[in-house]
Amino acid sequence: MGIQEAPFSIRIEKEVMDKLRILAKDNSRSLNKQIEYSLKKYLKAYEEAHGEITVERK
Repeated sequence: MGIQEAPFSIRIEKEVMDKLRILAKDNSRSLNKQIEYSLKKYLKAYEEAHGEITVERK
């Protein structure tokens, strides 16, 4: 696990959040971890289709 960023507020539609809560419960994850998992899965699929996203390290 990398260095954690400062907390970040994000607006998510109610229906999307409700679905994420269901997935989190089904997978024994916290809502926060489910959101992180979902984002990582999306990024992996995106990179497989479009190539690696390069991030500059500071």
